[in-house]
Amino acid sequence: MYHLTDHLKTALLAAIEAGQAILEIYNGDFKVQYKDDRSPLTMADKRSHDIIVAHLSEQTNDKLPILSEEGQDIPFQERKEWGYFWLVDPLDGTKEFIKRNGEFTVNIALIQGTRPVLGIIYVPVKDILYFAATGLGAYKLGKHDLLAMIKDIAIKKEPLGFLNAIIGYSTKLPYHSSHDMFDDSHLTIVGSRSHSTKDLEDFVEDMKKKHRSVEFISAGSSLKLCLVAEGKADIYPRLAPTMEWDTAAGQVIVEEAHGSVLNSETNEPLRYNKKNLLNPWFIVRKKPS
Repeated sequence: MYHLTDHLKTALLAAIEAGQAILEIYNGDFKVQYKDDRSPLTMADKRSHDIIVAHLSEQTNDKLPILSEEGQDIPFQERKEWGYFWLVDPLDGTKEFIKRNGEFTVNIALIQGTRPVLGIIYVPVKDILYFAATGLGAYKLGKHDLLAMIKDIAIKKEPLGFLNAIIGYSTKLPYHSSHDMFDDSHLTIVGSRSHSTKDLEDFVEDMKKKHRSVEFISAGSSLKLCLVAEGKADIYPRLAPTMEWDTAAGQVIVEEAHGSVLNSETNEPLRYNKKNLLNPWFIVRKKPS
């Protein structure tokens, strides 16, 4: 039996400490390297990865395998035997980090089998946390100096007390009221700031034919999923490549906010720990009104 409360505390601390380390690099001078696939890599990606792995590996009870974007070369023959594991994107939105627009996040998810059951998304520049766990609900937490607050609560509280205290400071999602996306009124679509495609453009044009007014907003990293979970956006069509670590944490947050993250062809929830870690195209929808 895995205790999500214990895992939540570990993941929260890991995400915030990693995010603070990212900010130190973000606010200074940094160099950009490129992987074999030409995707960018910075010291912030590496530093965040090391901090998160150290936190998750220190957990004495229910120590679990870790699959991270910066440590992804684990054979499927080994991975397929995992019952539970951590799925991590140490710096989601490296392109946004390089552009210094603040739209990057730290993503940590706990996977059970092929489904995410716990998700943490931390936004370092804004010091905001989104978190969710199956059956717990989805929440947004934005307080001054989150790291100090959470460390203080972790020291003073037993696991259940810690959970109740954190939820007490948080806002339950969704909290933003907007129009029903299935009527003919206003529709808000959120899309990628750095990965626009012809398929996305066609999707937006099709929606304009079905709704009286359509607003398109751009956002980086997993913030797009968070906007849908909050209710600030109605739909996020992802019609371009993503990897499993890009979406797992956000999927739990959206689902626990009563939205959906569905394969655009099969209309089934995204699955994880596949042989090929590439996601299919998918559509994220907010809670129906």
